[in-house]
Amino acid sequence: MAYSRENIRRVREEFAARRQNAGEESERRREELRREIPGLAELDRQIASIGVRVMEAAVRGGDVEDAVGRMRREHDALRARRAEMLAARGYPADYTDIRYRCEKCQDTGFVDTKMCSCMRQELIRLGFESSGIGPLAPTQTFDAFSLDYYAGDDRRAMETNLRVLRAFAEDFAGHRTENFLLIGATGLGKTHLSAAVARTVIEGGYDVVYETAQEVFSAFETTRFGGEDGGEDRFLTCDLLIVDDLGTELTNNFTVSCLYQLLNTRLNRRLSTILSTNLTPAELRSRYADRITSRLFGEFRPLAFHGSDVRMQKIRGAKGAPQP
Repeated sequence: MAYSRENIRRVREEFAARRQNAGEESERRREELRREIPGLAELDRQIASIGVRVMEAAVRGGDVEDAVGRMRREHDALRARRAEMLAARGYPADYTDIRYRCEKCQDTGFVDTKMCSCMRQELIRLGFESSGIGPLAPTQTFDAFSLDYYAGDDRRAMETNLRVLRAFAEDFAGHRTENFLLIGATGLGKTHLSAAVARTVIEGGYDVVYETAQEVFSAFETTRFGGEDGGEDRFLTCDLLIVDDLGTELTNNFTVSCLYQLLNTRLNRRLSTILSTNLTPAELRSRYADRITSRLFGEFRPLAFHGSDVRMQKIRGAKGAPQP
């Protein structure tokens, strides 16, 4: 899996802060009881000293097992006495124990050497947050994509698109490059299926960026002319890049150069890319240079979207199922 390095850094910092806060809160409760219960501080000192004595016994050698057994019984007796003292004041025996958010990994993020499910879920959450799909994530899923809005050859084409993109997303592996060019008029499901791919790949633990063409080129422009980092490196390095609405950007020499750099870099790095556009193949050839269209039609698998605008069908009340 290839979670975003930035998200990994953020999660590690968050988990370190969780552990520190849990320890500090435990110590706060401990100091509270030591002030309230006479003799508790000395009892805690005696309990803590047993661990040191166990190590000393191991260093000295001899009948270590017998010595450790005696100290374990002493430890249990002291812990029982401590519980009695807390109960007499109305506190549970574990009142001063450290309370981790995740007891499995104790907020380290790892159980033995394996990533804990709590850290994985946090990385997935950040993956959605940083991917750009935002509010599309809850509703634009493969299961929510209805073929009822399509008929005849259009339906058969959309069945193929749904099957191909779902298989790609569910079997995604960062080392295997597959690129898609989604072509069709507005309202035919390109955005829905793109978002569904993004959601599934993120849940698989990979770094996904989903952005409109206008925002992608704006990031390049900020770096080139704005005197600051526009963040375009993520477009060049993420496991899966999804660019929506290619062709809606202002096309000029600069944006064409940026698009070539984007496509060429990702192809050379064997990183998967999905582009969606309302332009026809002829319009793409007219708008972009040969060195770009040769890559689009040579390195990307075209998926044509056919039918009638689903949004307009919904407005007309043709169907009520959730769709793009």
